[in-house]
Amino acid sequence: MRTLLRSVVEACCSLKLTVALLALGIVLVVFATLDQVNLGIWAVQHIYFRSFIAWGHLPFTTIVCPLPGGYLVGGLLLLNLLCAQFARFTLTWRNLGLHFTHFGIVLLLVGELVTGLTSVESFMTLDTGATRNFIEEKVGRELAIVDVTDPAVDHVWTVPLERLTKQEPVALPGCPFTVQPVAFHENAQLFNRSEAPNAPASMATTGIGTRVVFRPLAVTYRTDEENLPTAFLEIRPSGRSLGIWMVSLAIDQPQAFTLDGRTYELSLRRTRIYLDFALTLLEFRHDRYPGTDIPRNFSSQVKLVSADGKENREARIYMNNPLRHGGYTFYQAGFKPGDRTTILQVMRNPGWLIPYIACVMSSVGLALHFCIVLGGFIARRRQSVAGGVDPGQPASPRPAAGGAR
Repeated sequence: MRTLLRSVVEACCSLKLTVALLALGIVLVVFATLDQVNLGIWAVQHIYFRSFIAWGHLPFTTIVCPLPGGYLVGGLLLLNLLCAQFARFTLTWRNLGLHFTHFGIVLLLVGELVTGLTSVESFMTLDTGATRNFIEEKVGRELAIVDVTDPAVDHVWTVPLERLTKQEPVALPGCPFTVQPVAFHENAQLFNRSEAPNAPASMATTGIGTRVVFRPLAVTYRTDEENLPTAFLEIRPSGRSLGIWMVSLAIDQPQAFTLDGRTYELSLRRTRIYLDFALTLLEFRHDRYPGTDIPRNFSSQVKLVSADGKENREARIYMNNPLRHGGYTFYQAGFKPGDRTTILQVMRNPGWLIPYIACVMSSVGLALHFCIVLGGFIARRRQSVAGGVDPGQPASPRPAAGGAR
């Protein structure tokens, strides 16, 4: 048993395994870079680097082959480093620099894992004078059901988009009806029925879906294009039906219906993350170079008010000067035509500091190891010089036994 355990540990801390994993990482980066043209950066991240097994296309072909994903390569490399650290390096001051360097690399791998699991990239769109206390995910989508009967407060139920892809009834706690998905399309185009009067009738029996033409499209991965998911849903209160509704990201306004004296709104929207503070856009500036339409600077003057009222301040967001609050960072990302609407990119990354600490640890470790090795070399040189031997000159050969004098 001990022999088997020793063999496993030696295999895990093998330098050959390190080289093989680094080579696999390079192959993974090459495949992901070439496939980014077809899939886009977001899909590539999840398919190749945020997975254990990646199904990648061979370059310039349609052949799909399995590859070890980023989680698998990174996890094995982490195991390899830890095994090598504790099995091959003794805890002495001479190896102190190597310990710092190895733990810096380990921390870098852990930081990437934390970032992949916890970071959220989203955005906030604000009109001048408007106030918002939520941000919208860049890629996440959800079905929102809102009880707007009470003018003072809304009751909101949300359903992740993944549940709409399955034709299973969705029952929500406290909601007086169930939602039955009928059909789902990851991308679609909607246009007025007057533009295509001979188009087939829609699956929708009520709402906006009866007045538009629906055409499914192939999923796009281009960074300058957006998928518009569309679903057909049947609202079922107490065993009866209120008809089939079409919800789509292409529909800007929610669709309303009444049930038992209460009014509900139905919409498919970007996933919202509610904050414990609110931002109000006081002013948006879009400065141009004189005589041209070339942007010189654009900035947003916002007012931040916390939910408990303890914080009430103004801040100016512009290029390279974000607003940081509550673990979120707000960057000036863009604007809409008319210069009255700003678009703020919002990042939340609890592990943002880990890569910096890891790089500092590795740099200190390399510098420390260099100093320790250099100090040992200088000490040996002094001892050699003190003994009458110049370490810079080759040692003279010893005469053979019995040789002539």
